[in-house]
Amino acid sequence: MPDGFARRNVTSLTAVLSAVSLALVVAAVRGVVPASLLPRAPDAVLAAIPTVNAVLSAVAIVTILAGVRAIRNGNVSRHRAAMGTSAVLFATFLALYLYRIVVEGTTHFAGPDVVYSFVYLPVLVVHMGLAIVCIPLVYYALLLAGTRDVCEIPATNHARVGRVAAALWLVSFALGIVVYLLLYVVY
Repeated sequence: MPDGFARRNVTSLTAVLSAVSLALVVAAVRGVVPASLLPRAPDAVLAAIPTVNAVLSAVAIVTILAGVRAIRNGNVSRHRAAMGTSAVLFATFLALYLYRIVVEGTTHFAGPDVVYSFVYLPVLVVHMGLAIVCIPLVYYALLLAGTRDVCEIPATNHARVGRVAAALWLVSFALGIVVYLLLYVVY
């Protein structure tokens, strides 16, 4: 691979991409992005987004696990495809989530206060915290993998960071599904 800008600046690019991604999320959640900037989808589409995102999360869990299994079996091309698919699923999830947040705002928890305080809120906080921590880890692992030949990757932190990113990503996706179930199915 050529010695390009991205290859030489993986850490800096990780920091910039992470900061931009997190700023977009915070801006959307805090209502900084005006809904008038985006076209409004039909109500049925907006109502379907949480379910679509839960399905995307479940599929991402499967693709992450498939990627972990593939690399443990030495199948680099299958690992790369599975983790690339996981990243695309996450990007799709995030785009849909942010779109819905900007257009409709956050969803109010309709269950009892005791469930809100002792179940929903702790699950949501851990889910969000892991998602925030995962962003730079995933960017870093993807940038290392994307800027190196396969034979060079073992000499990088890709495997170490990737293991942590995959584990945290799995838990975050699973907790996201729990949040969905509490918001849209149970209550």
